Amino acid sequence: MNTTNNRRGRSSSTSGTSSRRRTFSSSKPGQNRHNSGSSRSRNGGARNHSGGGRRGGGRKMPTFNPSQFINTNPVDAVEEVYTPKNSFDTFGFDKRIVKAITEMGIKTPSPIQDQTIPEILKGHDVVGLAETGTGKTAAFLLPLINKTLKDFKQQTLILAPTRELAIQIEDELKKLSSNCRMYSVTCVGGINIQPQIRALRRNNHFIIGTPGRVLDLINRKCINTAHITNVVLDEADRMLDMGFIHDMRAILSGTPKDRETLFFSATMSKDIEKLVGDFLNDPVIISVKKKDVTNSIAQDVIRVEERSKFETLLNLLSTSEFKRVLIFGAMKHSVEKLSRQLEGEGVKSESIHGNKGHGQRQRALSRFKEGNAQVLVATDVAARGIHVDDVTHVINYDLPNTFEDYVHRIGRTGRGTKRGKALTFVPLTYSR
Repeated sequence: MNTTNNRRGRSSSTSGTSSRRRTFSSSKPGQNRHNSGSSRSRNGGARNHSGGGRRGGGRKMPTFNPSQFINTNPVDAVEEVYTPKNSFDTFGFDKRIVKAITEMGIKTPSPIQDQTIPEILKGHDVVGLAETGTGKTAAFLLPLINKTLKDFKQQTLILAPTRELAIQIEDELKKLSSNCRMYSVTCVGGINIQPQIRALRRNNHFIIGTPGRVLDLINRKCINTAHITNVVLDEADRMLDMGFIHDMRAILSGTPKDRETLFFSATMSKDIEKLVGDFLNDPVIISVKKKDVTNSIAQDVIRVEERSKFETLLNLLSTSEFKRVLIFGAMKHSVEKLSRQLEGEGVKSESIHGNKGHGQRQRALSRFKEGNAQVLVATDVAARGIHVDDVTHVINYDLPNTFEDYVHRIGRTGRGTKRGKALTFVPLTYSR
């Protein structure tokens, strides 16, 4: 990636796909116990994951210069048009699956679906390097549903970093398997564990959950990992960032060695390479890169003094173009405080952060999706796994910690063929 100037965004590679087999270094499960410095809770979220500590205690400022990644006038690059090699009719899916796909209005496979589905159907372990919005959920669900229809003794465990993403995966599973007789359960923290325990007494073909809650249920002997035939790790890089590496290792180490393992991540760090080397068998590596995020999102910085920061935000939200706005804050308590301040000024606002219970987060998200709230204030828990249509603006009220966090945040707008705008508040005291 190259920075064109101080006001232009970085340009990453245009869309394309590649697949290959790759050998990873391997070691015994349980080694490398200090890969993650962040702590995590057992309720499916991360403790203080939103980044930073108290003022004076010194929340670390980002190690990157936000101004270097700003593209005020994005210009669409000419993208390579991907031509699928397969269709949903030629994958060899059960006719009930094809019917469900047709009813959902899905016509052609996305690149990640086109390349991963045949490999999964062959029983290969797969590493899919893909961002959100590439169709990866259906890429692993469709062949696993087909596999289950051929053998109802199959049981799939899907791990996701957040409650919201786990719930969305089960929602999509229900749509894609609407014509099939399949059972599934979502196991996430922040809600009463007893209904999940009761649901696990039946023969569930799909168990979807966050690592902390799933491991809790395994320890309670409610999930027998010996029966797991397929494992999916969705957004594995995010799970590692949230400190779930030890839970992931504990869960995977109890599953049969001959399981099929599917691994999806946006990045391939050394920690992820080690996890892949430890738990996947000669995987097929498939990489799908989306177009540069700067091509559809106009970005800018707003330099503000701390004392005028909130007033500046109010002035922005009072203009008609700010219809559905996602605001990112650094810490849970500051996000909640900002949401309440906005409500006090007559701005309909909701908040999502780690201190909110499952029901509270779902209600907040629903109100935002349905247009009953103009603003959703969130920590980075919402940077991935939450998909809301027609977000007009993303505002980084507090600076993200890394460039990757910046990209994930602003990627909540300008999705698909839509255009979006992203604004980043930068303190006047922050050095350029």
